[in-house]
Parts: sequence; C-alpha cells; structure tokens
Amino acid sequence: MELKELIQDIKEKEGFSNEEIAVRLGVNKTTVGRWLRGEVTRLQEDTTRRLQEWLGFDVDALLKGKAVLFKRPVVGFVKAGYDLFADQNYLGEEEVDYEDYRRGDFFLKVQGNSMIGSGIMDGSTVYVQKTEALQSGDIGVFLVGEEVTVKKVIYKPDMLILEASNPEVPNRYFSKEEINELPVRALGKVLYVKTQFA
Repeated sequence: MELKELIQDIKEKEGFSNEEIAVRLGVNKTTVGRWLRGEVTRLQEDTTRRLQEWLGFDVDALLKGKAVLFKRPVVGFVKAGYDLFADQNYLGEEEVDYEDYRRGDFFLKVQGNSMIGSGIMDGSTVYVQKTEALQSGDIGVFLVGEEVTVKKVIYKPDMLILEASNPEVPNRYFSKEEINELPVRALGKVLYVKTQFA
C-alpha cells in the first residue's frame, strides 16, 4: 500500500481534514497535501511512530506491503428473528485484513435461523459496515424499537419490508408512520458472514 492511499483512507473513514491530520501527526498541512498527491512516499521515523499510536497498527509493515492483520470487535448478539433485544455485550475480537478493516466496523453474533437461505445461520458471525444508506435488496442490521435483527430490506413507496430468507419466518411490513414511531432504522450493511462448523 502507498502512503497516499493510507492518508486518503484516514480522510474518508475518519472524516478528518488535512489540517486535522497535520495537527495529529505534528506536521504542517502542506506536508499532508504532498502525501496525498504522492509527492512524498515515506514518513519520518517520529511521524511513523505517531501515526502507529493513532491508528493502533504497524503502519511501516503495511506501507512495505507486508500482511498486517487488524482486530474488529464482536459487539453483541443479533437475532435472525424478531424477539431478541439489543445487547451491547463485548464478546471479543475477530481478525481482518486491511481491505476489510477499511470497509467494515464491527462483528455481530447471530442467533436464530430466519436468514438460513442467505447462508446466515444460528451461531454465524456477520461483519457489518456502519451505515443507514442501504439499497433495496441489501442484507442489513436493523433496530426495530429496542430489538435488533438481520434481514434483507425491500423499499416500497409507502412501506419498508424486512424480509426473511427462511419460508417458516414471516416477513415484517412497516408503514412510514411505524418507521418513525417505533422507530425502524438501519444500523449497518452486512458485508459477509463467517460460519464455523464443529
């Protein structure tokens, strides 16, 4: 990975300006601009150290093209059904490569079988990108009142459908009023699922 890609990732993922990055790393704003344009491809030792402390991983190894694994938290359980309330328990961590580290934010442990047709089973772990901007047909994590569920979302002009991929589990239909009152909102998009078989 090149330095300009890493700095651009920080800007996009963390939402920092060039000036904010410069302050964090003890350099001037012009230097950050030169990194982003690819005019400077190496960091000074003290800047590398500050960047590693900030990001929490071996920046030098990443910039040299070595494999670096990152940790993302498993933050709780989510029901692939409708009757489990949101649970903020920390359950440990999962390792991801840099590409997945950039794309996603956290893992959730799934309970229930309403999404087995999509390969999400009881005990699976789903990797989630925090976003409320889901497309119709995406599988996402949704807050419905105080409960959390994993479902495929279908948007209609006057309603939202949370669709199961198990014919034994009914879909749920929400009017615009219910979406606002309960509320019903997307917490994130499921990027992939990990399932371990005994």
